[in-house]
Amino acid sequence: MKMALIVVQEFMSFDGVVQAPAYPDEDTSGGFGHGGWHRRYLDESAMRWVVESVSTARAYLFGRRTYETFASHWPKAREEEQDLARPLNTRPKYVASTTLAEPLQWQNSSLLQGEVGGAVDDLKRRQDGEILVLGSTMLVQTLMEHDLVDEFRLMIDPLVLGGGKRIFHEDGVLRTLRLVSHHVTPVGAVLATYSTAEGPVAQGAK
Repeated sequence: MKMALIVVQEFMSFDGVVQAPAYPDEDTSGGFGHGGWHRRYLDESAMRWVVESVSTARAYLFGRRTYETFASHWPKAREEEQDLARPLNTRPKYVASTTLAEPLQWQNSSLLQGEVGGAVDDLKRRQDGEILVLGSTMLVQTLMEHDLVDEFRLMIDPLVLGGGKRIFHEDGVLRTLRLVSHHVTPVGAVLATYSTAEGPVAQGAK
């Protein structure tokens, strides 16, 4: 029986921080003052990697904060952003939240029902292809706790931020990953794809 693959894609600093990569005021919680740190590294090769990954996904999975950020931007995306906007706007989006209520305003969006681990496990069994998780730090940690992540796609930028939100937190659990592919961009960032030890390898975003 086919099952969907949960693929986590993140922009990450060398010291593992994923907080507020795009804009200065994206997420200042905890006093984070380096918002927008990733933009200088998003060159042509990195953009191709992002577009391919978003385009090959059958659906998307978000935590509340990332969902609200995306929902406020992508329906109004500029013409030059349409390679990303079209799939994001038209394909199914699932949201893990205890504070949002349906109907959700961004088209083709629905809330997960019940406990996140069980809801995502059921979602994997009902679908095939790739379900892409973008951002959503707390959701990714929950998915990892339930062994639901099949693949990590990480763009690791050559800078140290010294603190901020991370997807890999200190829980004392040993997790083994398998390197599937990697590429170093002209600006020194690493595009790395890792499969979880027992998970299948997703296709695309090589």
